[in-house]
Amino acid sequence: MNQEESVLLAIGVAIAAILLAALGRRLPIPTAILQVLGGLVVGLLPGAAALRMSPDLVFFVFLPPVLWAGAFFTSFRDFKANLRPISMLAIGLVVVTTALVAIVARALFPGIPWAAAVALGAIVSPPDAVAAEAVLKRLPIPRRVISILEGESLVNDASALILYRGAVAALVTGVFSPGELVVRFFVDAAMGILVGLVVSWLVVQVARRTNDPLAETALTLLGPYLAWIGAESLHVSAVLACVAGGIYLRQHFSTVVAPASRVQARAVWDLFLFGLNSLVFLLLGAEFGDLIEGSAADALLTVGGSGLVIAGLVILVRLVWVPLATALPRWLSPALRARDPMPPFAAIFMISWTSMRGMVSLAAALALPLVTAAGAPTPFRSEIVLVTVVVVLVTLVLQGLTLIPIFSRLKLPPDPAPALEHAHAQAEARRAALEQLADLSGEPWVTREELARVEAEIRHGHQHASSGGEAMARAVTLRRLRLSTLAARRRALIRLRDEGAISDEVLLELERDLDFEALQLGAGSEREG
Repeated sequence: MNQEESVLLAIGVAIAAILLAALGRRLPIPTAILQVLGGLVVGLLPGAAALRMSPDLVFFVFLPPVLWAGAFFTSFRDFKANLRPISMLAIGLVVVTTALVAIVARALFPGIPWAAAVALGAIVSPPDAVAAEAVLKRLPIPRRVISILEGESLVNDASALILYRGAVAALVTGVFSPGELVVRFFVDAAMGILVGLVVSWLVVQVARRTNDPLAETALTLLGPYLAWIGAESLHVSAVLACVAGGIYLRQHFSTVVAPASRVQARAVWDLFLFGLNSLVFLLLGAEFGDLIEGSAADALLTVGGSGLVIAGLVILVRLVWVPLATALPRWLSPALRARDPMPPFAAIFMISWTSMRGMVSLAAALALPLVTAAGAPTPFRSEIVLVTVVVVLVTLVLQGLTLIPIFSRLKLPPDPAPALEHAHAQAEARRAALEQLADLSGEPWVTREELARVEAEIRHGHQHASSGGEAMARAVTLRRLRLSTLAARRRALIRLRDEGAISDEVLLELERDLDFEALQLGAGSEREG
């Protein structure tokens, strides 16, 4: 295939990804599954091999911005509040699943080394952040369930990849040390977080000194890749580097850039993530098609049966682990039981059943080295890759297709917390604006009539259009008053977020409205607060 044909194929794939995404919005089938099925068809077409990406490139292109954005749009308050269940899933469940899959793999594949079995367990243990988000965003799930699943998806890849790298190193060298793996787990995690915080701090410092929306938006896009490269160069957790960086940037983004930058960055990131999420599932399906076409029929049947067993195992382990991890701490701790009563069964089941695997698992499997340090072929590499394909397909299709109908039958009660926080935040922002207006009432440049007009706008929640016949001086005064009260409202919202009274989600929603008001007033480039 020449260069022109390759470009045309890539354009065709991008168009197919967009069309399937648009179709998925109109059908009850999750968009991710439509795109995987479309990718399977593409993978069987002549010349589809040109679409194959190296596993390292898959990790580098897709994972950093998805993790960074996931952390940025996750409420840090809710993440901290649910740190115990998140840790039980993202660390405890990953370790348990890895161990049980390794034990079962040793029974299914006689002669497989422990290192290879542990590598397989680490590959299939973490649910995929992109796959889960693609399905869950269509469901009105209670905030706590979403917070736990989002928090898990931010951390579990790090846990799994640290275990994976230790197992691969043992597989290549022939030396497997569980103790060294445990130590490496904590060192890599801590150093990865530190790298992410340093990179995000530098992004914040540079953003403070610029006043260019394009440059500031580019900084936010560059941040995750810098964090990933920095962590990879130090051989520590690049996943946690992106997570830590995204969380840190979210805590400061409301004060370091101007409204125009926030509006533009949100639009660019929405488009960027839409493209990445659409392409990742299409390429995933194409990779499946290529692997299936290149495998012998007898190998597919034999290894496919083992893959079904392991897919059933990872689903079953989660279905057992989540209720146990929910009930056992409350049974052991009366204080926890009193402070945080047992959640309803429907919420527990939703968390138990949401465990689709995706591109991270497949990329990790394909990234297994072809040969060991001694030059021999890596044992059971092809079996690990095919088992991973089966696990990803089974979990993605089975759980992805059933989540929506299951959720509709569970009838989870509506969560009133977001609406209550939204109303509280609006009331506090209005109060802060009125206090700011009162403070300005003694200024010589403002009249009582102008104060009354802006006060009416604040109380009624909308801005009156200025008439073209107004005196220039009056128009300038009204604009000055509106900008001052706008800044007061923003400061009130940030304070509420910092105090934990509202979530980052509520702050983002109301801040977007304030940003549009600032743009209407011609103050999009002015930092507020």
